[in-house]
Amino acid sequence: MTSSIARVTGALLAAMILAGPSVAQESDNRVAADTDWSVFIEEQPAKECWGVSAPKSWTAQRDGNDVTSDVRRGDILLFVTFRPGAGAAGEISYTGGYPFADGSTVSMRVGSDSFDLFTDGEWAWAGGPEEDAKIVAALKQGASAVIVGRSARGTQTSDTFSLLGFTAAMTEAESRCGS
Repeated sequence: MTSSIARVTGALLAAMILAGPSVAQESDNRVAADTDWSVFIEEQPAKECWGVSAPKSWTAQRDGNDVTSDVRRGDILLFVTFRPGAGAAGEISYTGGYPFADGSTVSMRVGSDSFDLFTDGEWAWAGGPEEDAKIVAALKQGASAVIVGRSARGTQTSDTFSLLGFTAAMTEAESRCGS
C-alpha cells in the first residue's frame, strides 16, 4: 500500500496542478490514510481537502479483444474534493490516465446505481452538486465503484476502485474543509 500511496501522491501533484478549476499546490499534506482512501489538505492559495484513491484493478479492450497488457496509461485516480471558499462540498472527479474520446461520457457503477460523468481531456466530472451528492451517497453505501471510459484511440477501459475506508475518509475531509 505504501508504494500505491506514493504513486497516488505523485499523481495527485500532477493531477491537481492540471485540474483546471483547482489550483492546488504540490502537496505532501496527507492527513489520513483510511485503508484504500487517503485524505490531503492544502491551505494555500485557498483551503482545499480531498479524498483520493487509485483503482485496485483495471482492464482495457479494443475491438472486443483484451489489450490490458499492451495499454499504457498515466495515473488513474478518483477524487472527492471539498473547497469551502468555492462552494465545492464533495465534488467528484476522475482521471483515467489518457485523453477521453471527444464528446464521450464516463460511466460509474456503484452497486445497482449508475452515473454518467462528462469528460474533458483526461478528466471527468459529475454534472453538478446534486449529482455529486448522489454519487457520494452511493459510494458510502457501496463496496466498489467501476468506472468505464473510452479513449480517443477507441480503447475501452474499466477501473475498479475499492470503497474500503471511503466513508471515514470523507468524514475526515469534510470535517477539515466542510462549508
